[in-house]
Formats: sequence, structure tokens, C-alpha cells
Amino acid sequence: MSANMPLILVIEDEAPIRKFLRVSLTAHGYHLVEAETAEQGLRLAAQQPPDLVILDLGLPDQDGLELLARLREWFRGPILILSARGNEQDKVKALDQGADDYLTKPFGVEELQARLRVALRHSALARQPTASPIFETGELKVDLGSRRVFRAGEEIHLTPLEYRLLTTMIQHAGKVLTHRFLLKEVWGPQQVQEHHYLRVYMAGLRRKIEKDSALPQYLLTETGVGYRLRQVDTTFAENGASAPRE
Repeated sequence: MSANMPLILVIEDEAPIRKFLRVSLTAHGYHLVEAETAEQGLRLAAQQPPDLVILDLGLPDQDGLELLARLREWFRGPILILSARGNEQDKVKALDQGADDYLTKPFGVEELQARLRVALRHSALARQPTASPIFETGELKVDLGSRRVFRAGEEIHLTPLEYRLLTTMIQHAGKVLTHRFLLKEVWGPQQVQEHHYLRVYMAGLRRKIEKDSALPQYLLTETGVGYRLRQVDTTFAENGASAPRE
């Protein structure tokens, strides 16, 4: 095994899913360790902390949300939920409890790999000292030091709240952020139920930084859950995927 192969811990009780992940991900440069139960997964994570955890919620010995909470007591790497539970309440609960992303079964391997790349890239950047306070993705550039925003080289003027919303998403780029989280971070804990604030400001921000606000490239909607700042992944785009519409 090469030392630079990302180590992924898969906690999944369904053998066919584990085999599918093993075949598809090892072929793309990942090293996998596998667990069938919550206790086994927790033990493996402690023995050799992985770069990323793929976690199923429907485990035989413990609900995956409980395991997520136990992992988040000490594990700081990205956790991607892979579950047959597709309702919005479960997604919001998992993301609020510390998951970085949520993918519903059945899923496409191209999308899974794209989300793994984003999560691992963001995790690596978070561990590095910031040499330059500049965030760039596609044609969007944000100079965090001077508080200036550019699209395709042209400076864009944001309101203070629009800028705070954008920089909050930059701090968690690639991660799904729930409505509640964004409202708390940008407007404060007293405003977590005021979803219309978020819709209005997100629409205004999209009009300024997106080429086409109806087909956002950067600020993507996770329906019923929240928003994600997409870091443009050219490999994924070349495979024919397109950004989700609101």
C-alpha cells in the first residue's frame, strides 16, 4: 500500500455495498478498511484513524446517528453518510450532528468519488497553515484579507451580510450546511427559524456571483436541508455531471 493512498473506513453491514465500494474505490487510489457493526467501526477508527469515514445509518448493533455522535467526540476528519434513509429530517439531523455530507442509496460511483475528493481536499486544506487568505474556485475569487470579491476578474460589491454568508460557506467549502447552521452563524442563535432571511440573501448573493443565478455553479441547494459551496471539480465535470438546479 502506498503511503499517500487515502485511508477510508467503511462502516456498512451490507456485504454487497461493501464489495461495491471496495472494488470501485480501490481502483481509484483509495485504501479501505471495513466494519460491519458500530462497535467494530469505532474500534478500527481508534486503532488507525482514517482520512475519511463512510457511515451507514442502519447498523445492526447501534443506530448510525449514535455512532456519529460517538465518533465526533474525538474524530475530526470528514464523515460521509451513506444511507437508504432519504427523508429530509434524517439528513438534517445527521448534518447537524457533525456529518460532512449525505448520500442516499442507491448512488452513483461518479458522484460518490466527487464528494470524497471534495471532502478530502477540504480536510487537507483545513490542516495546513494559511499561506494566503485567498479562496478561489472556478471564476470566483475572494480575497479574505482585503474583503474583496471577484468574478472572472471583475470586482463584485457585496453587502456586509452577503459577505458574511459567503465567507461562512467558504470556511466549510464542499460541506452541506443546514439552514439552521447558516442562520445561527450569520444572523445569530435567535434567528434559526427565520428561513426566509436565508432565501432572500442567498438569492441576492447568487445574482452577484453566479453567471446564471437560475443555474448556480457555486452556491448549490440541498433541497429541504440547506446549501453547499461547490469547489469546482473539473474531473467530475468532465464525466458529464452538472450542478443541481434549485
